[in-house]
Amino acid sequence: MSVVGFDLGNESCVVAVARQRGIDVVLNDESKRETPALVCFGDKQRFLGTAGAATSMMNPKNTISQIKRLIGRPFSDPELQQDLKALPFSVTEGPDGFPLINARYLGETKSFTPTQVMGMVFSNMKTIAEKNLNAAVVDCCIGVPIYFTDLQRRAVMDAATIAGLHPLRLMHETTATALAYGIYKTDLPENEQLNVAFIDIGHASMQVCIAGFKKGQLKVLAHSFDRCLGGRDFDEVLFQHFAEKFKADYKIDVFQNARACLRLRAACEKLKKVLSANPEAPMNIECLMDDKDVRGFIKRDEFEQISAPIFERVKKPLEKALSEAQLTVDNIYAVEVVGSGSRVPAVIKILTEFFGKEPRRTMNASECVSKGCALECAILSPTFKVKEFTVQESFPFSIALTWQGSSQESQNGNVENQQSTIVFPKGNPIPSVKALTFYRAGTFTVDVQYADVSELQAPAKISTYTIGPFQATTKGERAKVKVKARLNLHGIVSVESAQLIEEEEVEVPVTKEATKMDTDKATADVASGNETDVNMQDANVAENGATDTGDNPVQMETDTKVEAPKKKVKKSNIPVSEVVYGAMLATDVQKAVEKEFEMALQDRVMEETKDKKNAVEAYVYDMRNKLHDKLQEFVTDSDREALIGKLQETEDWLYEDGEDETKGVYVAKLDELKKQGDPIEQRYKEHSERGSAVEQLFGVINAYRQAAASGDSKYEHIDLNEKQKVLNDCSEAENWLREKTQQQESLPKHADPVLLSSDIKRKAEALDRGCRPIMSKPKPAPPKAASPPEAPPSPAPAQEGEPQATTSPDPNANVDSNGNPDEAAVAMETEKPE
Repeated sequence: MSVVGFDLGNESCVVAVARQRGIDVVLNDESKRETPALVCFGDKQRFLGTAGAATSMMNPKNTISQIKRLIGRPFSDPELQQDLKALPFSVTEGPDGFPLINARYLGETKSFTPTQVMGMVFSNMKTIAEKNLNAAVVDCCIGVPIYFTDLQRRAVMDAATIAGLHPLRLMHETTATALAYGIYKTDLPENEQLNVAFIDIGHASMQVCIAGFKKGQLKVLAHSFDRCLGGRDFDEVLFQHFAEKFKADYKIDVFQNARACLRLRAACEKLKKVLSANPEAPMNIECLMDDKDVRGFIKRDEFEQISAPIFERVKKPLEKALSEAQLTVDNIYAVEVVGSGSRVPAVIKILTEFFGKEPRRTMNASECVSKGCALECAILSPTFKVKEFTVQESFPFSIALTWQGSSQESQNGNVENQQSTIVFPKGNPIPSVKALTFYRAGTFTVDVQYADVSELQAPAKISTYTIGPFQATTKGERAKVKVKARLNLHGIVSVESAQLIEEEEVEVPVTKEATKMDTDKATADVASGNETDVNMQDANVAENGATDTGDNPVQMETDTKVEAPKKKVKKSNIPVSEVVYGAMLATDVQKAVEKEFEMALQDRVMEETKDKKNAVEAYVYDMRNKLHDKLQEFVTDSDREALIGKLQETEDWLYEDGEDETKGVYVAKLDELKKQGDPIEQRYKEHSERGSAVEQLFGVINAYRQAAASGDSKYEHIDLNEKQKVLNDCSEAENWLREKTQQQESLPKHADPVLLSSDIKRKAEALDRGCRPIMSKPKPAPPKAASPPEAPPSPAPAQEGEPQATTSPDPNANVDSNGNPDEAAVAMETEKPE
């Protein structure tokens, strides 16, 4: 089973795989470690990753990028609207209030959801991993930002399903970075906690994580983030600066041309990287717009001055993370910086001033997330044995459950009241399960929502669960319903199940031993359930591992036999139906899976068609050159001219009518050319191989002829008739070869050969099959010598350093079958004793 970690970034993605020797980042088709996270739609197929990046400049309106910023967010989101202004492709509002991406594909305009497009990116990453591993990839671990909402996490899971993946875990990117940092540390303390701050400034966002390390343990203490502070913001500042400058100096407005905008943004990104290592940097772009070449120049000081508002926002997430972790700067052992946006010198200067220490770069800034995800996947996978290392993740938001109280409980007695309780507070461990107890007479609903949406900018309500129908045993009374809420490994909250709890008392005689058994059982039941029972009438929340306040402790009986009441508990499952606001339905996900399969099939057919077209083109050029070179003697002048004419005709067809044909047409065209060209190449091949085949046959003939005619003692046991048969076979083979060779030499090279190398090889094999059993027949074993009646007495041990002479009772004991002395036996007898 393959173990893979995916880091899907805003601009690029990285794939890491776990092997027996460690974690490796795999290379894409262009032998690069990072692959562009984009999809380019064409008239006949899609271009994913590096292939899409190559065509993006020529087809900007159909090249979909930065999909991570669109997924799982409503179209009305202010941040989304701000992002859309910088994107060259069309995004409109769908009927469900979420964005739809419009692109021209297969000759018509089609709409795709961000989840579908992310599924395409995952498909490309999966293909890269499978090519490297030569195995199918299904199980994986995917890195997600800590600020992703429940809906965004569900959308990532759906996208992975569309791509045919099964994520074992959605892991926070900063936690994956911390895991990749800590699991290789051999000097972690056993008792005292080592606090490390991880700062990830990526292309579009900034994330901060403070983690505590002990030997074999990682505990996340606090998270903080800024969703809109990343490397692209510095690119945007430079873009706006030079767009205004070129408008004033060259009278061109790049905002009117999507391709000019893309080229200027790419140039600004390169300029930012140059400024990271140099105090100043130039910019030169040829034919940016209206056939005008533009030039620009900027110093690092000027760049930092126009970027000052961005730098001011860097400290806020740092302060918040320290505050939530209840630590000071002095408690931080080290500061690790990763992410593409962290290379700006001014950012490093701010971090140094804030923490009072120089940030470290011990990890690869672009690959640490994918490596951490691959490590986590290996930990979760049963096929890998990984060093014991515990990851205690914490949830970055507070999740509450709300419900309508009964009318009897409301203050005015006739209006239902809203009740709520926080079941998963901020910092709650992941995963976690809480059990809650309701008292209801019939079907009721429970809403899952965020307790605080101030930093989320997302709708408060996540999902609604309808629990029922059910009926209480006693008419008119409310039944006890136990509801189980789960926060799973992916950070997704759901109501997992509901049970109707019915109790009735029965009188049964209970002995002392029986009471003891019941006590043990009750204790085991309590210990095994790491859940929290909440009596929803009082809305009191207990910690994990606590039991209901209404449960009575079981008492040990001291009498031998008493009559004691016993409660019989009956549990029955209640149906739970789920509605997640904004999520894809299961039927829609299945349709998207089928659609992805169709598009992947179309891509594969087009790639095979291009391969066949290239094969025809390559054959035309290759055969034309050969006909004037090494194949010239093996074809008549008339046939050569006819074939050259056919090749020229095919070449003209390729660039005119055959420019856009199906795979079958190209296959048929290649077969038609090979029907004329293959016989010529076959004659050349026979001529090249015939000499070595003839030499091989002559070698076999001579070897067996010499063996049969020799008087060597090792062949003297073979019958003379059999030796004569070998000599006859050799003569027959030699005569056949000489006759065929004379016929072949009388023919011109352009005639079909009569002596084929395959026939010569078969003749040699037949001769070998007939002669080898005769000439390799083993010599009969000599008769065994009679053994002496008594063994001679063993000689006395010799003094140290003196050779010990031995005599053999059998004069032939050390002689082989040919009468020669046995060297092994002589060597053994002349050894000095130990």
